Amino acid sequence: MGISTVVLLVAVATFALVGISQAGRKAIDLEDYMVSRNQIGGPMALATVTASALGAWILFSPAEAGSLFGGITAILGYCIGSAAAVFLFVFIGPRLRQIMPWGHSLNEYVRHRFGSRSSSQGQSSTKSVWGQAMYWLTVAVMLLYMFVYLTAELTAIAQTLRLVADVPLIVTSLVVITAVFLYTTYGGLKVTILTDALQFLLIVPLLLICFGATIVLLGGFGEAFAPVAEKVPEFLSFSNIDGLRFGATLMIAIIAAELFNQGNWQRVYACQDDPTVRRAFLGSSLVILPLLFLSGLLGLISAGFEISGTTAFFDLLQTLSVPGWLVGAVVLLAVALVMSSLDSLLNGISAVFTVDLLRLSNQPNQVLLISRVLTVAVGIPAVAIAAQGYSVLYLFFVADLICAALLFPILLSFYNRYQSSANAFCSSVLGIAVGTLFFPKPDFSPLVNISGGGDLLNSFAAALVASTLVSLIWCSIDTRFRQGNNKPFNYSNLSRVKPYS
Repeated sequence: MGISTVVLLVAVATFALVGISQAGRKAIDLEDYMVSRNQIGGPMALATVTASALGAWILFSPAEAGSLFGGITAILGYCIGSAAAVFLFVFIGPRLRQIMPWGHSLNEYVRHRFGSRSSSQGQSSTKSVWGQAMYWLTVAVMLLYMFVYLTAELTAIAQTLRLVADVPLIVTSLVVITAVFLYTTYGGLKVTILTDALQFLLIVPLLLICFGATIVLLGGFGEAFAPVAEKVPEFLSFSNIDGLRFGATLMIAIIAAELFNQGNWQRVYACQDDPTVRRAFLGSSLVILPLLFLSGLLGLISAGFEISGTTAFFDLLQTLSVPGWLVGAVVLLAVALVMSSLDSLLNGISAVFTVDLLRLSNQPNQVLLISRVLTVAVGIPAVAIAAQGYSVLYLFFVADLICAALLFPILLSFYNRYQSSANAFCSSVLGIAVGTLFFPKPDFSPLVNISGGGDLLNSFAAALVASTLVSLIWCSIDTRFRQGNNKPFNYSNLSRVKPYS
């Protein structure tokens, strides 16, 4: 049995045992399972936010950006977009805690903000229909994004073990997801946060070790980047237009998509208080930025060896004939990364379902049991897809487009009491429609034969700008001409929302 397989088995077994042992110390109720409300602070909050934000994708995507899509400017776009997506919660996290202190998720907020009778203040039934439409659109986007993310993470770890140890995809997928199931389904978010802390303590030093060892094997920084300067000098230029465009695309896509990651909202409510939320997400954004930059540089170095694509870093390692201990370190890093994101995604998807289950049953224990079953049910098809080794990149882009269209209407509703349900839904749908005009087909040819078609930056930017303009203009009109029973929203209604309502 190779060192990579041994590291995989020992790592997943260790994380599972830690999680199970922590889960057995105290009975878990539905609140602990979903949000662990107001229970974490200090370094633990920073660790869980950072660990859940990272995943095995950092070994693939930043390297691909650096080796294939524009070099240093593409890497910076990836870094800034990822860090900014976390930094956004410094502001919107405390805001949601303030206006809806007993909430659980973004979709629950959308339901009470736009769709419930108690929040419509006499608005017509038509607006209630708009609110329900906005709610189900939000739920669909959240589930699509998180499921694609879940599948991508499983695919990434499976491909990692196949590249370094020729382990079959299905074997790795089953081993990893089973270990995550063992502690996630039993302990929920409360245990996930504890395992995040352990994984965080491994991720940061392991990534630094892998980067440093690679540079040493190449003979130092000068020797590592000399081939890049010789063969693809444009990848080192900050005026590389292709890299700038790709970086801008990633910034829009990542910031928009992470708004709909329930794992972020669970940690917003898990933090002890608003200052803890701000410190945790600010600190996480500052940690993520250099980590992703180092990962991207490994891809940039690979370009100098005429290696590019998703597996650029791993192909570089094979070219260098690295020692076994470094291969083991890379595998341990990948396992820690993927498990820190898988448990968060499974918890998040389960929580989205749970909000609606609570409306159908007034028995929290029954809902808790169903939530645990759903956690496993969601993971099974993800394993089946990961075992095929399919690329889910195109599905990611589809989800990112929809997220970009919904980004501003959702954010505006946090602060503008004149944002109506009809406004939110119509501006979102219009943004999706306009963005689709420029969206590419799976082969990245134009979906619609128009000028600028088939370009992801044009598509995401069009979706974001269109929904933003419609939302602002509509709100401006409503502010001036609202009369009668068309009253602005009263945020105090949200503060009176009871748990499980």
